[in-house]
Amino acid sequence: MLIYKVFRAAEWADMQRLGETPGAPVDLADGYVHISTAEQLAGTLAKHFADEDDLTLLACEADALGDDLRWEPSRGGALFPHLYRNLRMEDVVWTRPITLRDGVHVTGIEP
Repeated sequence: MLIYKVFRAAEWADMQRLGETPGAPVDLADGYVHISTAEQLAGTLAKHFADEDDLTLLACEADALGDDLRWEPSRGGALFPHLYRNLRMEDVVWTRPITLRDGVHVTGIEP
């Protein structure tokens, strides 16, 4: 199952340069990397990235993250994937830009 991480341009550039990242500021504050399922992605973008452009979507295979990935209740009690280690470039299956059209993020991911 693919799960998804959204990064702003500077966050994505840092990860590419360093080969890994502890995540965005919210991830650092919470102690884990916030990730979303396909079903959760639109809500994550609307809540945390409203009207932001120049975003990158990273896809990771959930099973490949092993025991460092935990499914924990979050927004509305839904179980969200949280990664309790740095996200590494080798974790990333693919990336693509997220387009902002008329105030709505377009990812090409179907829930």
